[in-house]
Amino acid sequence: MWWFGRNGASGFSASSTAEEVTHGIDGTGLTAIVTGASSGIGTETARVLALRGVHVVMAVRNMAAGREVKEAIAKEIPTAKIDAMELDLSSMASVRKFASEFSSSGLPLNLLINNAGIMATPFMLSKDNIELQFATNHIGHFLLTNLLLETMNKTARESNKEGRIVNVSSRRHRFSYREGIRFDMINDQSGYNSLSAYGQSKLANVLHANELSRRLKDDGANITANSLNPGVIATNLFRHVPLVGGFFDIFGKYVVKNVQQGAATTCYVALHPDVKGTTGEYFADSNIAKRSSQANDPELAKKLWYFSLSLIK
Repeated sequence: MWWFGRNGASGFSASSTAEEVTHGIDGTGLTAIVTGASSGIGTETARVLALRGVHVVMAVRNMAAGREVKEAIAKEIPTAKIDAMELDLSSMASVRKFASEFSSSGLPLNLLINNAGIMATPFMLSKDNIELQFATNHIGHFLLTNLLLETMNKTARESNKEGRIVNVSSRRHRFSYREGIRFDMINDQSGYNSLSAYGQSKLANVLHANELSRRLKDDGANITANSLNPGVIATNLFRHVPLVGGFFDIFGKYVVKNVQQGAATTCYVALHPDVKGTTGEYFADSNIAKRSSQANDPELAKKLWYFSLSLIK
């Protein structure tokens, strides 16, 4: 990744790592939830946040994998405060159970990292009969965020520290279906395209952050909401695209980010003091970036918000 060395306004670039963008930052006293922390950039995000003193709650579908990651982080960082809790974002019942258990724990919540995701799966429906990528990547996180907002608001008020919600999207948000969000055809198998459906769910991540940011500002909440593109990273996300996955297995280190670089923008947006007060923005390579015209559409964001509310109810 040597050719990605040009720094942006933040002083960082595509080649910056999560450790580099958080160097010298003390996250002691903060609590974060990181979804999908049992693999890929989610694991590295959890590790680096723990390294900076943040109490990390790993929200994971596979508890065995989550425990392995927790033990590995604790072994590397003896001072790490890290827990694992079960969360299946494709199931609203699981999301509600997780949120209830977290609220009952009495823990504060400063940072919510909506990181987990699946990509380019064959057409399937979730347990709640919603197309699986849209259900997992967007609806699960939308519901989780709504259920945890009260705790985040309380924490922000009592600690006088800004809360931050971070939606991990993708450059693929630019390549959704032509209409952006197929409100009337979310479950249409006949017109299903696995990569377009992935793009639709990632567009939803950006629109969700935009509308959430607007609502939080209107409410006077000391919480920001932003979205980001972590970059192309060779992770198991490509398991349903074997040709791409095979290419990255061979040439990945020359053309895409490693996991340490892939987690950088998430950690930057979550922890860096320069991001304080910044909300409703889209980041890439640890810098504010341009999003697609559809991702900039406030009416589309509002429509998605009410559509999502109808699905979770």
